[in-house]
Amino acid sequence: MTEFFKEYDVIVIGGGHAGIEAALASSRKGVKTLMITINLDTIGFMPCNPSVGGPAKGIVVREIDALGGAMAKIADKTNIQSRMLNTAKGPAVRALRVQSDKVKYQLEMKHLLENAENLDLEQAMVRELIVEDGKVIGLKTMLGTSYKAKVVVITTGTYLRGEIVIGDIKYSSGPNHQMPSIDLAKQLESLGFDLVRFKTGTPPRVNADTVDFSKTEIQPGDDKKASFSYETKEFVENQIPCWLTYTNATTHDIIDRNLGRSAMYSGVIKGTGPRYCPSIEDKYVRFSDKERHQLFLEPEGRETKEIYVQGLSTSLPDDVQREMVNSIAGLENAKIMRNGYAIEYDAINPTTLWPTLETKLVSGLFTAGQLNGTSGYEEAAGQGIIAGINAACKVLGEQPLILGRDEAYIGVLIDDLVTKGTNEPYRLLTSRAEHRLLLRHDNADMRLSDKAYKYGLITEERYKNFCEKRDIIKDEIERLKTFRITPTKEVIEKMKQLNTAELRDGILAIDLLRRPELQYSDIMNLANKEVKLSDDIIEQIEIEVKYEGYIKKSIQQVEKLRKMEEKRIPKNINYDEVPSLALEAREKLKKVDPMTIGQASRISGVNPADISILLVYLEQLKNKEY
Repeated sequence: MTEFFKEYDVIVIGGGHAGIEAALASSRKGVKTLMITINLDTIGFMPCNPSVGGPAKGIVVREIDALGGAMAKIADKTNIQSRMLNTAKGPAVRALRVQSDKVKYQLEMKHLLENAENLDLEQAMVRELIVEDGKVIGLKTMLGTSYKAKVVVITTGTYLRGEIVIGDIKYSSGPNHQMPSIDLAKQLESLGFDLVRFKTGTPPRVNADTVDFSKTEIQPGDDKKASFSYETKEFVENQIPCWLTYTNATTHDIIDRNLGRSAMYSGVIKGTGPRYCPSIEDKYVRFSDKERHQLFLEPEGRETKEIYVQGLSTSLPDDVQREMVNSIAGLENAKIMRNGYAIEYDAINPTTLWPTLETKLVSGLFTAGQLNGTSGYEEAAGQGIIAGINAACKVLGEQPLILGRDEAYIGVLIDDLVTKGTNEPYRLLTSRAEHRLLLRHDNADMRLSDKAYKYGLITEERYKNFCEKRDIIKDEIERLKTFRITPTKEVIEKMKQLNTAELRDGILAIDLLRRPELQYSDIMNLANKEVKLSDDIIEQIEIEVKYEGYIKKSIQQVEKLRKMEEKRIPKNINYDEVPSLALEAREKLKKVDPMTIGQASRISGVNPADISILLVYLEQLKNKEY
């Protein structure tokens, strides 16, 4: 019988972005939680670009914040530059991206975890899970110490059998030359998990003092203040700019001459890399017609000279990396401080997970982050917070939290993973969300605050503030329907200045606001009324009014699909007994084991005819029960 050193409700393995949110969410729900990680100094570590957000990803960060998570607040607190992207493309794709101070981000995250209630931190390497009768009951470290747990969440990132590759050199390592996790990967295999081999990489870092910035294009941050967290009140001043440069014919010639020495093209790398974040070698081969590729020089913090060469991810040998870097405008004399490298690692097939992120193979075992086949800090954190919430719910006997595709990008992310799986590192894109007009940067709190409060993830005060904000928006939209703007001489003159069509008759304020060229402040000016509302409230009012027709249409589409999402499939269903079901559909349904008809309809290889057959069969089962 195993002797346990300590006992916890939830143990989280890993201190990366998924592990952080999982541990904090679990502890916020009041259950006794332990985070156990290889190195406490690398909690919240950013092995790739020290940036947070971007298209789709930035909205995930807002959703994490709406659910009470940490990433948004720490990104706001440690950012050195922020930019709102896609501002000219409409609210459905608008998203914030910030460049973070790498070291400060880690320190702030560690400080937050150290001071969290119901949460302990320990540095150790987990050797194995303790599993009895198909249920996880604890784990054992490399030191032989055993910990008892009701639930375990694995968030090992790229550490599982990690191998760093530079040229023809390959060695066992986690990111940034940390210890890899070998034994745990072997045990997951022995438990029946289908492991796949993925690959990602980083570019060289160069010394800022050796860069000639006069040969590059400056990329300043936005003057307008913006934040990820709805609670951020203080904004970082004195932003640090980034700079833009490009590869050229000489750079491409260097790559071409050395392709045989690249780990990607010499056969050293076996894992599948991310399609949307290719290495510079891959970009050169795939886009051979392009004369140059963009490179962004991004500072890694205020107290370091290291510059991240975004766009130059590579696994070429050291000498080639140096020659390649020095061929680029502004980097002719640049000194590399850290080489770029590729890293291969194990990930599990995410179709072995329920939408709660609990594994189907081992009860009480949850997984989140890059272990589930994703790429990116934000995707990891989004999974982590859901895994942590549901781990605590399992302990407390509460219903799990499953976000719909119409409720959050996190819902899209998890549904894609557990329903479709992935054959490459998965990256969240706005195009993956069919209801993206409903899943905006501005309204994450409107979508998720009620759930966060219900699950005990946000404070009473925060929920009260949210309710007040929601009421103000609703009341102001109703107020805009109550007064008219008439074409007085003063109004006609103001409208000329605003370059908008003149009025012939009076018009309701709300109808005037629907004009694309007019803003809320313009309407108040025309009505001789003072603007008293905050920018974030005004933004939501404008979007709700201007896009009302499109939003209503999207909601109607969601309502039509909701019936399929609510139609549950019995857990004990035998798909071999469903007559006339196509062979491929039968195999895919057995493999994924969908919870609802809606989920079944999104499985690759299951077509509408198969769904119709399944619905008929379920109706027959229901009639038999009666």
